[in-house]
Amino acid sequence: MELNPVVPFEPTRTDEFPQGSKWIAQVKWDGVRVLTYFDGKQVGLFNRKLRERTLHYPEIAAISDYCDAQSVILDGEVIALGADGKPSFYEVMRRDGLRRLEKVPVMQREVPITYMVFDILYANGKWVTSEPLEKRQQLLRAMITPSSQIQLVDNFPNAEALYEAVQAQGMEGVIIKDLTSGYLINGKDARWRKKKYYRDLIAVVGGVTLRDQIVNALLLGLYDQEGSLWYIGHAGTGKLSRTDWRNLTEAIKPLVQKESPFANRPQRLAGTVWVQPELTVKVQFMEWVDGHSLRQPSIQGIVDVPPRSCVFEAGQ
Repeated sequence: MELNPVVPFEPTRTDEFPQGSKWIAQVKWDGVRVLTYFDGKQVGLFNRKLRERTLHYPEIAAISDYCDAQSVILDGEVIALGADGKPSFYEVMRRDGLRRLEKVPVMQREVPITYMVFDILYANGKWVTSEPLEKRQQLLRAMITPSSQIQLVDNFPNAEALYEAVQAQGMEGVIIKDLTSGYLINGKDARWRKKKYYRDLIAVVGGVTLRDQIVNALLLGLYDQEGSLWYIGHAGTGKLSRTDWRNLTEAIKPLVQKESPFANRPQRLAGTVWVQPELTVKVQFMEWVDGHSLRQPSIQGIVDVPPRSCVFEAGQ
C-alpha cells in the first residue's frame, strides 16, 4: 500500500454549544476509530494509534462494495450493538481485540459491525484535507453507497437538541463541527468539539486484587508529562465477563512484580498484586475528584493501546 497511515484529527472538549449556521452536530459513537486507505490496488485499515486492523474487518476492507473512488482515505468509527440495541464498546472490542485472526469469520456472525463514515482525507489521487468539511461531505455522499454495514454519519443543525436526545438514550455524547473547517492531520483544535454525556479514558493497569485466585479489581493509572505513573483509582465493575476476568488473571502472571509502579500511594493496598504497567483498559467514570482520582470508574473493555500514550489531559 502506497498511502502511509496518519494520525487523525481530534476534537477538543467543550461544555458549551456553539451557535451559528456554520456549526453542525453528529452523534459521538461509542466505537473504535478506523481510517481506511485505498491506493487503487491495496486496502489497509488502521486505528488512531496506527495499529493495523485490515484483517479484523473484512466488511470494510471490501471497499469496492461501497465506494467507487479510484483511491481514497476514509475516516470513521466502527461500532457494534449490544443487547439493548445501543452501540457497545465492549462488543466492538470483541472484534477489535481479536488475536487469533482465523476466528474472524465466526466473529463476523457473532458480532456484526457497522462502519460509521464521517470524513474523507484523500480522493482520486488528491488530498482534500484543505477543503472545507461541507465539501468533503459532498464528496463522501457522491462516492459512498450506504448499506447495513457502511453508513454515512448524519448532520444535525441543533447541537443542544441532539445532545438532549443522546442523553435520553444513555449514549456517549455529540461531536460539534465547523462546516468551514479543513482536516488537521495529527492535530486537535476547537473547530471540532466533543461534549460527552459520560466521560471515559484509557488507563494503565498497575496492580490487581484477587478473589478465589481470580482478578476481581484493577488499580488504574495515568502518566504525567515527566513519565511518572500516578494512581487514579480502582475498578471492579463494568462489562467484563467471567471469561474476561479469567483471561486477565492469566495475562498478569508474567507481569507480576514486587514494587508498586505508581508514583503516589494507592488507597487500596491490602492484598494488592503489583504488575508491570503493560495492560490498558477503557474506563467510564462520573467525574474527577480533587483533580487526581476517578469517581465511580467502570471498566468498559480491554484495549490494545500503548501504555505510555495514557497521559493526563490538560484541565484534568
